[in-house]
Amino acid sequence: MPTELPGTRAGLEGVFQPEIPPMAEKPKDPDLGAADRVSGLDALELGPKKDRGNLGKRIWSATWPKLLAIAIVVGVWQLVYLSEWRPVYVLPPPADVFTELGELITEPKFWDGVRLTMTRAVTGFALAVAIGTLLGALVSQFKPLRAAIGSLITGLQTMPSIMWFPLAILLFQLGEEAILFVVVLGAAPSVANGLISGIDYVPRTWLRVGQVMGMTGVAKYRHLILPASLPSFVSGLKQGWAFSWRSLMAGELLVIVPGTVSIGVRMQTARDLNDAVAVLAYIIVVLVIGILVDQFFNGADRALRKRWGLTGS
Repeated sequence: MPTELPGTRAGLEGVFQPEIPPMAEKPKDPDLGAADRVSGLDALELGPKKDRGNLGKRIWSATWPKLLAIAIVVGVWQLVYLSEWRPVYVLPPPADVFTELGELITEPKFWDGVRLTMTRAVTGFALAVAIGTLLGALVSQFKPLRAAIGSLITGLQTMPSIMWFPLAILLFQLGEEAILFVVVLGAAPSVANGLISGIDYVPRTWLRVGQVMGMTGVAKYRHLILPASLPSFVSGLKQGWAFSWRSLMAGELLVIVPGTVSIGVRMQTARDLNDAVAVLAYIIVVLVIGILVDQFFNGADRALRKRWGLTGS
């Protein structure tokens, strides 16, 4: 009998003591939870951090090929000049051109022209990026819209920008708007196609994995589609800048806005005066600006590929 008392007592305590329900766990936002899991998976794919090494060696390794290329071009130029293929007033020697360039960069008016040209370039390219990104996002998501204007975007991209200037002059006269109009039309299709291609080539497996993880709406685009399409989008931006820069240079040569002195206006003035030295000097200025901006895009592309572990050893 005594051996039964503990079990009886335990049973009575179980009857009279109320059962405390377990505390419900606060539900977690499925999008945030999915984003955390995707971030964890991303960490597995990111390239490992490497020793950056000596700064001087890295700068030299990136610089000497460019210096060698410049030396080759200048050497060929000098040989062509010495061959007397063209008169000196048509094809001057490199020394005369670089002397002229050295004098130009010391003039405040020269930098005013560079500032005006770069202001037009940045403004036009920014408008092209905004319009191209919006257009690319819409076309990539709506099949009827892609069927309607998908080929048109590619056609606009391949169309020579100089063909737009007669229409631009009719619409906006000889004003800043005419130049920006052509710059935007030259760059926006490349930006749009870059984003469309990037979204199209997102692996279907990734989309299914994101769906299983509960990624929907904004979180799906923010953590999956946009990062996956970023390399192609950066390539589209780079190509868009090339088109916008070429369109701008053509515009400054054809559309001379009264009261403004840009790089294109100075080059056109030098051509009217048959000043081959100044023409070549301004060609070098345009080339250098283009190379510097291209290096910026190349740096962004390298950083992106290194982050995702796509670079070699």
